[in-house]
Amino acid sequence: MRYPDSGGQTSAERARRERVRFEAAKMFEQGIRPPEVAERLRISRKSAYAWHRRWASGGTEALRSKGPSGRPSRIRPEWRAWLETELERGPAAHGWTEDQRWTLARISTVLARHFHVSPSVPQMWRILHQMGWTAQIPQHRAAERDDEAATTWVKETLAAREKTVREKDAWLVFADEAGQSLRPPRATTWSPRGITPTVRVNAGSGRISLASAVCCRPGERTRLIYRILVHHPGRRTEKKGFREPELAALLDAAYQQLGRRDIVLVWDNSTQHTDAAMRALIAARSWLTVFRLPPYCPELNPDEGVWSNLKKSLANLAACTLDQLAALAKTRLKRMQYRPGLLDGFIAETGLILTP
Repeated sequence: MRYPDSGGQTSAERARRERVRFEAAKMFEQGIRPPEVAERLRISRKSAYAWHRRWASGGTEALRSKGPSGRPSRIRPEWRAWLETELERGPAAHGWTEDQRWTLARISTVLARHFHVSPSVPQMWRILHQMGWTAQIPQHRAAERDDEAATTWVKETLAAREKTVREKDAWLVFADEAGQSLRPPRATTWSPRGITPTVRVNAGSGRISLASAVCCRPGERTRLIYRILVHHPGRRTEKKGFREPELAALLDAAYQQLGRRDIVLVWDNSTQHTDAAMRALIAARSWLTVFRLPPYCPELNPDEGVWSNLKKSLANLAACTLDQLAALAKTRLKRMQYRPGLLDGFIAETGLILTP
């Protein structure tokens, strides 16, 4: 148990420290000098001399623990359950509508409004850690998202998808597209304190477009199939991104590489996936069955894990050309192809695990 505001020391730590002092008292009784006691018990000489003075004036009892130091907390244990409930309601419920951040000062204000007790910022930090709360970077979700529809999709559509996979002895394929410009994602690096590091990057135009498919089937190694398009600025003959014919070509390549078995495809509701041209291409492929993800639910697509992993590997990329960027992206994706365990992790992260 950690006592509130006891300097961060638990009752177990105080008991351990007390046992060390009692061992020192036994050595003092044997006539061992404080420097040797400090060496044997691996404590500082300052502590050994302080304990020796206390032992000389009051005996072993003078070295007994006096309990937690500092003033007792004014935050009662029952208040913490109330505070946790209020924090889960969010800052907007307490009047902070300009952003959705809980800061230590705001949390202290919430307590002060209700209980007329205003903890300091350091004390508020200790209280939150004792409650099991930590400062974290939140994940963003679209305001247009319908959580009820997402739950229904997982319960109903997911079951229908697995039934189709089993009946057709098919491959389950998750597909998605992404892009990357010459300006790389930023990532943490080391630098002297107070000096912001600078990474020189290419600010030119142009981009690469990527499309990939994570393919899984019970009893088979998980596969990754991808395609890359490079669009140089000023070259009108180059495609700017994946449209319906290019996506159909990716699915045809997956069909060939997966042993010409039926495919159950799961992807989102972007325009090039749902328009008339794509519907006609899907209808012309008897081996293809399509399920659509609920709107604004990218976390249900394992292919998002592929793009996240790729962009992290391209972070702080030094200045380069589009062709070099395409080559680096190809190298990173090829590495993923040889790591089926990593691809399985992307699938497991979504919770949409295919049962045999």
